[in-house]
Amino acid sequence: MGTSRLAPCMIIGFINLCMTEIAATNKEFSVSIYTVTSKSISVQWARVPGIHSVKVTATPKTIPTTPVFVQFSGATIIGSIVSLTPNIIYTVKVEAIDSLGTVLASSEIVQPTAPDVPSIDQVYSKQSSSITVEWTAVPGATGYTLRAEDGKSIIETTVTGSPGTIRNLDPATQYEISLMSVNAGGRSQPSLPKKVKTVLAAPVLSSSSPSNDSIVVTWEPVYMAVEYTLSLMRADGVGSRLKVNTSQTTMTFSRLDSGIAYSIKANAWDSSHTQGDDFSVTQITRPAVPSSVELSMIDRSMGVDVSWSLVEGAEIYTVLGSSRLNCTSVFSSCSISPLDCGNNYSVSVVASNKAGPSSPSEPANFLTVPCAPQGIRIEEVNPGNLTVSWSIVPLGKYYIVYVKRDDGLEGLCNTSLSTCYYQFQCGFTYFTTVFAYNAAGQSPLGSVLNYTTAPCCPADIKPAFVSGDTLEIIWSPARGAEEYEIKADDGFSVIHCNDTATVCALSMLKCNTRYSVIVSSCSEIRGCNTSCVPHYITTAPCSPQIKVTKLTPFTFNVSWSSDNKKANYTVTIRGGVGLDAESRTHRSSGNWVVFSNLSCGSTFYVNAIATSPEGESLPSYTVPLETAPCCPQNLTVTQVTQAMTNVSWSVGRGAQSYVTMLESLRGEARCHTLQSHCLLGCISCGTNYTVSLQSISDTGLTSECTYQGYSSSACCPSNVRLYRLANNAIRVYWHATGGSHNYTADLYGSNANYACSPSPGSSSCDISEVSCGDVYTVVVSPMSSNGSKVTFCLRKVYLVSCSGSNFGIVIYQVKRISTGNAIKGTLMKDKRLGNFLSTCLLKTCFYVKKEIILKWLVSQSIVCNNIALMLAQCPRFVLIVVCETSP
Repeated sequence: MGTSRLAPCMIIGFINLCMTEIAATNKEFSVSIYTVTSKSISVQWARVPGIHSVKVTATPKTIPTTPVFVQFSGATIIGSIVSLTPNIIYTVKVEAIDSLGTVLASSEIVQPTAPDVPSIDQVYSKQSSSITVEWTAVPGATGYTLRAEDGKSIIETTVTGSPGTIRNLDPATQYEISLMSVNAGGRSQPSLPKKVKTVLAAPVLSSSSPSNDSIVVTWEPVYMAVEYTLSLMRADGVGSRLKVNTSQTTMTFSRLDSGIAYSIKANAWDSSHTQGDDFSVTQITRPAVPSSVELSMIDRSMGVDVSWSLVEGAEIYTVLGSSRLNCTSVFSSCSISPLDCGNNYSVSVVASNKAGPSSPSEPANFLTVPCAPQGIRIEEVNPGNLTVSWSIVPLGKYYIVYVKRDDGLEGLCNTSLSTCYYQFQCGFTYFTTVFAYNAAGQSPLGSVLNYTTAPCCPADIKPAFVSGDTLEIIWSPARGAEEYEIKADDGFSVIHCNDTATVCALSMLKCNTRYSVIVSSCSEIRGCNTSCVPHYITTAPCSPQIKVTKLTPFTFNVSWSSDNKKANYTVTIRGGVGLDAESRTHRSSGNWVVFSNLSCGSTFYVNAIATSPEGESLPSYTVPLETAPCCPQNLTVTQVTQAMTNVSWSVGRGAQSYVTMLESLRGEARCHTLQSHCLLGCISCGTNYTVSLQSISDTGLTSECTYQGYSSSACCPSNVRLYRLANNAIRVYWHATGGSHNYTADLYGSNANYACSPSPGSSSCDISEVSCGDVYTVVVSPMSSNGSKVTFCLRKVYLVSCSGSNFGIVIYQVKRISTGNAIKGTLMKDKRLGNFLSTCLLKTCFYVKKEIILKWLVSQSIVCNNIALMLAQCPRFVLIVVCETSP
């Protein structure tokens, strides 16, 4: 019994979707729902070791009724309980039992049964791809599953209620239709099936409008169709419907309205006269032919405006012209542009919609303007005349040449030929245009040729020299000139100058040369005007090359070479110093001048300029000219010592060094110095000398200067002695060196000075009442011719003692010294002096600063009390120190 029930339950389980497994109450005994129907529940369980049999019990939860159970062998894992009530919730319990009847494991699952099996009321097909089913609702059903079977395939669809439609079916095909109810528990068993056939497929129409009053419809034959029905009416609903039957697969509808949309519907019939599916299309007829086509030329362009009357149903209009010209528009006009010049065109208008184009309208013809002339040439055949020529163009009746000058002046030439002439002027650009004309009008603008004439020659040319080798040329601006070229040609070489300004300087011109100067105006297009006339100029004379020749120390000859017979020469000399500065100018047409009596000791600068009617040359190079230095204005001879004379003089202008000479029969003395004074040694006393001087410049020029003679003073006397006389008188004695001279004797003491002058020729004189006990300086000097006393004779120091009538004199002389250290060194060399200084006090030292001697005395611990102490301690022979020192 259990086996017989399992088979149908398993089949149902494979067809239906399984429920989600619910976990068993016993973890060791897994149970799940396998399938559910309206009156059965199938469960599946896991094997348990030691099992002998399995008991499955179904107990309703919502209604009181007797539980239903089934027991299966231990080898079974799937079992079904049948004879259940549809749409009831059951508690399904599965128990594993051993051979002794002990329950080894158990598990429960709550599961509702599916709704009851529905019953189909009606089934039919109105479309070739679907079948509609009607039924009575089943209690507890949440949905329904429709199933269609044709023996080759099964198609199912789920709906919520009646009626329901199964789609995606094949047309004209027999199907078996069944119905199942559905709830949360599952699906019921299928209802009793019903057979139904889908209707024929609709013919698929293809339509077209071959003309503006007809539509052609075609289709492919429909399977199992024996006849077709087509209906046609305007899509806007105006008019009546036209219906026709046919067994063919094509149909033509004629005498229709132009440009109107029509709706066409078709269906097929089978042999049982069942109407199949229908199919509809909308087709518009072609528009009517446009009328009232008009043409108008577009002003000054190679185009034409085309207009027409609008027609019904047209979506776009196309204007067709010859030479593949066309335009399109959704309005009643459009323009054809650009057109080819020089043509006769034919134009038609076609209206189009989705069905296609209408027939072309009646053609309209029009003539285009001629093409622009080509091959235009401008030639300057004759001076002042230009020739314009061009090629003949098709459909051109005559030509007009427009010539416009760049200043705005315009002229024209009208001709039926291909050549025209007009005059031109220099410095202008002419713009030339040639137009061809016919009945349609003027040709398009062709090439605009410009022809620039040569620039005009400059006027008001004014050449002027700015220097001996540079010529400045100024002129008025020339029309058409962008640049100017200036050439100066002397027959051997050409000097160029290019500039955009109206002034130019020609440099590096040769002096004393005739040039041909041409100022040409130039432009980038035409180059330079070669017809400009030259101007002739001659440059100024060349600079003289002067030569200076010394004639005397203060006279010079200036000469030069002459290369221009018309030139006069101006020679200028400038120079001198201070009040003697001067500038002299000599003019001569020859080639030399003489400058004399120039200032001594000066540098002069000489240059020359040549002057001719053409201008003045550049000055010659300046040549320096130096005169001999000036002699000093004043010269003084002063005798310094008996054998040495100092000569001094004022500065001689221009002199750098001097040579001084004293000449006598006894010899000469010479001194060369850079100073304005000089010491001359080896002079003989009492001698007449000739005094001369050479003034020498730094370049070696010499002036010989002679002055008044000089006589040296008388010789100093020798062997000067002092002798005591009675009554404290002193006689000074000396030995004269020759000649009859006047002498004077002077005694200089610390307390008093004394002097005596003997008669001429005497060699002694007496001085009375001389104080004793004092140190005296004695000098005997000859008198000069002017009565002055000679100051360079030797001085001697004496001590006039008050005891006795005789005293000795020891003169101790030292070299020229300037410091106390030198005195100290000199004194210490003599032991006698040192011994004397140890006991005697030194009171006076002539020509030596007293402070220096005293400083040395103090450093030697020598104390000086007074002169009495010194006299009391000094021996008869006294050491006297005579010091000769530098000033």
